[in-house]
Amino acid sequence: QVQLVESGGGLVQPGGSLRLSCAASGSILSINAVGWYRQAPGKQRELVATFTSGGDTNYADSVKGRFTISRDNAKNTVYLQMNSLKPEDTAVYYCNAGVETERYRNLEVWGQGTLVAVSS
Repeated sequence: QVQLVESGGGLVQPGGSLRLSCAASGSILSINAVGWYRQAPGKQRELVATFTSGGDTNYADSVKGRFTISRDNAKNTVYLQMNSLKPEDTAVYYCNAGVETERYRNLEVWGQGTLVAVSS
C-alpha cells in the first residue's frame, strides 16, 4: 500500500556526481523523517544522511560536505545529491521514510535500493 522506489544510481568516475531520487507512492498523508542508507557487499547497512520533517539534517562523517539530502513534500520525494564521489562510496543505496497514512502516524518503509558504483 506504501512503497518507495529509488532511482538515479549508476557508474560514475571518482570525483563525479550523481543525484538519487526516492519517490513514495500509495495512500500517504505526509512524510515524517527520511533518510538514505547504503550497503556494500559483506558490510552492514550504514546511515548516510537523514532529514527530519522539521528541516534538520544529519550526515555520516564520511560523506559530510560532499552529499546533500533534500526533500520535496509536494512530490513525496527525497533526494540525495552526491558530489566528489569516491570509490569507497560504492554501495547499494536505500531510502527510508516514516510516512503518515490513514492507519499509522509513522509507518517505516524501505525502498528496494539503487546501485552506485564509483570506479575509474
